[in-house]
Amino acid sequence: QVQLVESGGGLVQEGGSLRLSCAASGRTFSMYAMGWFRQAPGKEREFVGCIHWSGDMTRYADSVKGRFTISRDNAKNTVYLQMNSLKSEDTAVYYCAAWREYPVRDGTTPQYWGQGTQVTVSS
Repeated sequence: QVQLVESGGGLVQEGGSLRLSCAASGRTFSMYAMGWFRQAPGKEREFVGCIHWSGDMTRYADSVKGRFTISRDNAKNTVYLQMNSLKSEDTAVYYCAAWREYPVRDGTTPQYWGQGTQVTVSS
């Protein structure tokens, strides 16, 4: 069982930056691929990006590529989402996610979800 708790959400102006953190419980954190999804009001939850358990592989949605970076610290059981050059369309609830295996498709359902953290980008 893995429990995920996000933090770091908030209000930021367009063009600004924000870093989300996701703290995971459980001694097997380093064995899981981790990632982020987001859900804007009235829209479906969408894949943002993921990172291999080793930290050597990452993949991002086209909408965030070049602006967002996912990293992890297995010693701290924490995964991060660094968001730069934020746009109003990045406003959403951001969810941390964990997969037992690195997802081969963006739509692969994670085994575990966090509770979400709100990110609001003002224009």
